[in-house]
Amino acid sequence: MKAFYTAVLLFTLSVIPFGIAQTPEPNERLLTLIKEVETQQAQITANQGKIESKLTEVGDTIRVARIFSSRSN
Repeated sequence: MKAFYTAVLLFTLSVIPFGIAQTPEPNERLLTLIKEVETQQAQITANQGKIESKLTEVGDTIRVARIFSSRSN
């Protein structure tokens, strides 16, 4: 049983350096994904600003419509 665990440990320790050696490519992919997420967040922020301004416009329009409708009665 100890021989099995020793073999698994040695195999794991021999595989780890190869996994670490291949990290530059995934890091580049990760950086690309991070940039994409940052771009999407900027778009979301811009869209949120547009939504808030349109809601303000609609609120003002409703307020004016209520004023005119109360005067017509």
